[in-house]
Amino acid sequence: MKALVVYDSVFGNTEKVALAVAEALGPKDSVTARRVGEVKPEHLDGLSLLVVGSPTRAFRPTPATTGFVGSLPPDALQGVGVAAFDTRISTADTNSRFLNFMVKLFGYAAEPIAAKLQKKGGKLAAAPEGFFVSGTEGPLKDGELQRAALWGRQVGTEG
Repeated sequence: MKALVVYDSVFGNTEKVALAVAEALGPKDSVTARRVGEVKPEHLDGLSLLVVGSPTRAFRPTPATTGFVGSLPPDALQGVGVAAFDTRISTADTNSRFLNFMVKLFGYAAEPIAAKLQKKGGKLAAAPEGFFVSGTEGPLKDGELQRAALWGRQVGTEG
């Protein structure tokens, strides 16, 4: 299996999740993690699995992540397993009715990423997943890297 984990990260939390997912997917000779701006078209050649992650910024992926997925040619992911994740603040931690309303209205970054990957021909390998940070800048909440590794193994078996 050749897998690529593509991520954007603002405060380093999404990068940590991406690296945990990549490590859980398999050996470094078959799995690569790259920041979204470092991905070249040849990195997509022969992929079995593409995982894309972004921090949730204003209820959506970062512009770099959206640009990367949007730049993929139509049907570029035909026959490729795909998965998406994000980092986010838990609405339970904020105790804000307004934030709860906004999340219900707009959601988080992982869902639209997964939908766009599927529109490019990808086959969803796992449901989109969110990993929680404490506050706007993090750090990741306790246990989230372990949960990311578990999710990565699930993605690897499904993809």
